[in-house]
Amino acid sequence: MAAAAPSQPTYLRTAFSGHSKQSACYIKKPFLNLPRKPLRYTRAVASTNGSKVDIPKQWYNLVADLEVKPPPPLNPQTHKPLHPEDLSPIFAEELIKQEISEDQYIDIPEEIIDVYRLWRPTPLIRAKRLEKLLDTPARIYYKYEGTSPAGSHKPNTAVPQAWYNAQQGVKSVVTETGAGQWGSALSFASSLFGLNCEVWQVRASYDQKPYRRLMMETWGAKVHPSPSTVTASGRKILESDPSSPGSLGIAISEAVEVAATNSDTKYCLGSVLNHVLLHQTVIGEECIKQLEALNEKPDLIIGCTGGGSNFGGLVFPFIREKIEGRMNPVFQAVEPAACPSLTKGVYAYDFGDTAGLTPLMKMHTLGHDFIPDPIHAGGLRYHGMAPLISHAYELGMMEAIGIPQTECFQAAIQFARTEGIIPAPEPTHAIAAAIREALECKKTGEKKVIVTAMCGHGHFDLVSYEKYLKGSMVDLSYSPEKLQASLAALPRVEA
Repeated sequence: MAAAAPSQPTYLRTAFSGHSKQSACYIKKPFLNLPRKPLRYTRAVASTNGSKVDIPKQWYNLVADLEVKPPPPLNPQTHKPLHPEDLSPIFAEELIKQEISEDQYIDIPEEIIDVYRLWRPTPLIRAKRLEKLLDTPARIYYKYEGTSPAGSHKPNTAVPQAWYNAQQGVKSVVTETGAGQWGSALSFASSLFGLNCEVWQVRASYDQKPYRRLMMETWGAKVHPSPSTVTASGRKILESDPSSPGSLGIAISEAVEVAATNSDTKYCLGSVLNHVLLHQTVIGEECIKQLEALNEKPDLIIGCTGGGSNFGGLVFPFIREKIEGRMNPVFQAVEPAACPSLTKGVYAYDFGDTAGLTPLMKMHTLGHDFIPDPIHAGGLRYHGMAPLISHAYELGMMEAIGIPQTECFQAAIQFARTEGIIPAPEPTHAIAAAIREALECKKTGEKKVIVTAMCGHGHFDLVSYEKYLKGSMVDLSYSPEKLQASLAALPRVEA
């Protein structure tokens, strides 16, 4: 017997009429026979300079400490502030509560902390060999998130999202992924809690990184290249451009479409939204304690930015410390020169996806029609920036720069040959910026403390390294004409 149609806001019912569960191509798999009591994971607790550092017991919400609150998301039909119930066809109820919360701290359930113990706390490492290579007086630290099962920071939010959905009785989750790190993380988390998982992976990355797809499938996920023929959104894109490389915006449209039209399915997002950045603050909370144990205070904190989850997760707790007068670091967001939402985009209401199915969010955007060139940092190929990061940027709390990919990979090679870790293409942007700053310190003699987010390893990105090492990698930019055309299509929202 067919499942009853889910309750949807009007704009979702209109957009998705006629979509069926059969076209979603779900993998049918038995639910795990999970024990009544959660499994207990044991892991040695990381220490810094002999001092024990524990896994945080709470997530930190930056919104609580902002005197000027961020603009609300809007209903795309009425342009009025969105109501929580408008999101219920797509997201789990507890995640909606976290999305709109203004509480300063939110307790992390013990079941989630127990899974975090598989890899948390993550190490804070001083890059002494890189410092020596650069001959800099600066002290460079990197917070390494590549120790997670999926190899990146993404499980920090994938585990909570999967757990909350499972607690609500959801059977299946759907999502998008760029480089494959988020899709891998949600596939891993879904396997722990007996959820079906379906992933739309951006076509450019699907072709470049087949082992990420295999990793997702190993954890039980169904993976589609995006744009796909499975959804109306994907078919529309393919009709206009059969060779489309895809984008995160397109992949989001496809996943949201499936979630909105199937009552037992919810959508999970790997970046951009408040609750995602909230979960990632375990990174910054740990890092603060680790630096305290070393008697260090950062002068500059650097992170790569695509949708903003890694950057926000690291810097938001430090922004709190700066607001409260305990330290005074500069925060620097680093984005691809070919997809520069902060440095070249506009601050405006826009859709979070290409098809225009999501609520309108006030963010720095290149326009939801903007399709970035297929750079190797697939996880940063997003037209917009997290609304909360965009808001903080507008308030003057951080700065932003764009760096081309050849400079990033040059920095990655220097890092790999000194520190031993091969970075994913995304954090190479932060590494390149850290090297720039360290070389500037060499000129000035400043002994700055630089902290950077090393959000994942590049073991599945070696094709990109091969292109760089062979000299065939080129810097991609963006067409000003294409950008202007995309910005001209922004929704018209009255102030």
